[in-house]
Amino acid sequence: MEAWLHLNAQTEELVGQHCRTEMRVAVIGAGVIGLSSAQCIINRFQPTVKPLTVIVYADTFTPDTTSDGAAGFWQPYVLDEGKPEEVKWNKETFDYLLSYMSSSDANEMGLFLQSGYNIFKEPVPDPSWKDAVLGFRHLTTKELKLFPGFSYGWFNTTLMLEGKSYLPWMMAKLKECGVKFVEKKISSFQELGPDFDVIVNCTGIRAQELQPDPELKPARGQIVKVYAPWMKHFIVSHDLKAGIYSMPYILPGSKLVTMGGIFQLGNWSEENNPKDHNKVWEGGCKLVPSLKVVAKYLIQFEGKIKKESPYKINQQCML
Repeated sequence: MEAWLHLNAQTEELVGQHCRTEMRVAVIGAGVIGLSSAQCIINRFQPTVKPLTVIVYADTFTPDTTSDGAAGFWQPYVLDEGKPEEVKWNKETFDYLLSYMSSSDANEMGLFLQSGYNIFKEPVPDPSWKDAVLGFRHLTTKELKLFPGFSYGWFNTTLMLEGKSYLPWMMAKLKECGVKFVEKKISSFQELGPDFDVIVNCTGIRAQELQPDPELKPARGQIVKVYAPWMKHFIVSHDLKAGIYSMPYILPGSKLVTMGGIFQLGNWSEENNPKDHNKVWEGGCKLVPSLKVVAKYLIQFEGKIKKESPYKINQQCML
């Protein structure tokens, strides 16, 4: 979720290039990227562009999107190359969300603070986002004893933004601003081109169907959600040799705890895999043995995110 704000800043710039006294904008996709893109366009241009028409098209809406199943954990550990623009974007996203913590909307949004641990098997450089989060520090020797097999780590406070709450909240806000929602699968830009000045493609892994891109690949994940109310801190374990998301992580939410540790680049499967389920469950229980008392897996969820490098918005989408 950490990438959405800077992508929307680029969206605003591209929309601005086409601004005039009236504008019709189509957003394809109703996950967190699609809805937040619509929100940024409304916030930026509605005061000056009249009339401004924004319509969100999607074949899947909340509560059935990949964003609904995500834990909503703010931590940029997919890509952390320390690029100045990414550091800036990450901080802007965190500060934007943090500003809502003092708002009466925070609970309805699914937004709350969460503290916890990143643990490693060897010393690693500090992350580029350490000054964005709250209270970043290195783990003490006593703390590391809580995690056998790990010898280095960080502690900090970050934000959780649960999609199952955030998406309905955002849809309601957008409807108040006049944004319309259409349940329809868009198979080509040509379906919309004659009727819109700008088309924003936020279809995630389906983006390649609309605009071929050899750098776009699926990154399949699978999680398990359990009821474990005694879990109060997130724990993300890392193995630099094995790659990102390959080690167990545990992310306590408002009601359920998300367990994960699957990252399969290039896997297009949308089915829950029993082998992956067992890996997530056994890995999480090894990390936190008290989870073994959970007698029932409440929810399994499989989802894919798109993975491409570098971040970009394809200007060929502008019709």
